[in-house]
Amino acid sequence: MDVAIAGGHGQIARRLASLLTARGDTVRGLIRNPGHAAAVHAIGADPVVCDLETSAAGAIAEAIEGADAVVFAAGAGPGSGTARKLTMDRDGAIKLLDAARAVGAERYVIISSVGAERPPAGGDPFSVYLQAKAEADAAVAASDRVWTIVRPGRLTDEPGTGRVHVQAEPFRGEVPRDDVAALLAAVLAEPRAAGTTLYVNGGDDPVDAALAGALSPS
Repeated sequence: MDVAIAGGHGQIARRLASLLTARGDTVRGLIRNPGHAAAVHAIGADPVVCDLETSAAGAIAEAIEGADAVVFAAGAGPGSGTARKLTMDRDGAIKLLDAARAVGAERYVIISSVGAERPPAGGDPFSVYLQAKAEADAAVAASDRVWTIVRPGRLTDEPGTGRVHVQAEPFRGEVPRDDVAALLAAVLAEPRAAGTTLYVNGGDDPVDAALAGALSPS
């Protein structure tokens, strides 16, 4: 599989790229800072400079041309103001979605957040972040792509355990970034994950088993 990851230098993106290249997939990491190219290349991915906030639609489409799957792992970051929550977390995801449609990349996976199912109405940065995520998720779910929305709880840098809990209904908790990346890799390889919104936090089941359980008919 040829996978393009937006936000290619991000913490989850680099973990995901390592997992995908290890299993034989071709990965390109979209980055906006050329100085991050060496770090992306070091994990086996091809760095492609493409700033989703400022690039025109044609440039984004060119950056992902030939991809079978696209993962939106980009974000404005915790220190950014409300404006960038909208231009990056919402608009960046939608621009990438439009580019995926333009080049025929069928699979689209987006990292969202628990809380995006019912975002608060406030104007503070975190409320606007969840509003932006909710609007991006809605655009993805209404699209003609083979989509999956992944909504983790609080992210940690603890070493991954390889064990998570995944379900279709919202629940709160925390989860290592390692394990979110492992779930994303599993989702990309699982056709039954298409058209689903999945919540993930730490749990007791191996990633593949947790995903299978969440996708099995109740």
